[in-house]
Amino acid sequence: MKLLIVDDDEAYAAQLARSLGRRGHACRIAHDGEAALALAADALPEGVLLDLRLGEASGLRYIAALRALSADMVIVLLTGYASVATAVEAIKRGADDYLPKPSSVAAIERALGGEAGEDEGPEPPEQMTPLRRLEWEHIQQALATTDGNVSAAARLLGMHRRSLQRKLGKRPVSEAD
Repeated sequence: MKLLIVDDDEAYAAQLARSLGRRGHACRIAHDGEAALALAADALPEGVLLDLRLGEASGLRYIAALRALSADMVIVLLTGYASVATAVEAIKRGADDYLPKPSSVAAIERALGGEAGEDEGPEPPEQMTPLRRLEWEHIQQALATTDGNVSAAARLLGMHRRSLQRKLGKRPVSEAD
């Protein structure tokens, strides 16, 4: 399968490409949404693994543009910031599936529609998702609902615009935290 991996974490993208390559997939990598659209337009992939957080941008905003290139393309949002709200939004925007990071290569292949053999699925988390990460997801949902309008998102969240801007300046908890 010809795949496009879109992730701003260069090491993760390279490792994922190697793992999928060992299973016979031809992978190309983009580290931002604009590069992903250019690569996809140049050589239409059969599947796209799209990260939710691409630097300061949201991967959600690129789903429709990728879908417009091909209705048959399988788009899987793969993220370390998984939430029900972003999963619903991704599917509404045209993604075919939504997987939390880390996901096994077998789970990714299943999401792409390929045979992956036996897999026990992802391990349950050892602890709950940190509150700061949940807050970030909630804010991202509000921004997606308001098409990125910070003032409207602040009203939707019931907070002052400046408070929301301060929160947007902070990064969510990383996987290492």
